[in-house]
Amino acid sequence: MKLSEFQLAVAEEFGAGYGGVVVADLALAPFGGRTAEEALAAGVPAREVWAALCEATDVPIERRHGPAIREPRVSD
Repeated sequence: MKLSEFQLAVAEEFGAGYGGVVVADLALAPFGGRTAEEALAAGVPAREVWAALCEATDVPIERRHGPAIREPRVSD
């Protein structure tokens, strides 16, 4: 998953306004309490950040591949 795909998935799942809040403010346990924004800046792959964000916000399994991506990718 590219960063642009991550950003599109966040916007489509949460909305542009709330998506920005979730990415900037929600502490994610898999990354030591860092936010998605901080994890991405630290070099964590966007796919891993998206998965953690989905888990933390209870995004249904069927939408976790990202709404802008038609099928889950095997490798990035």
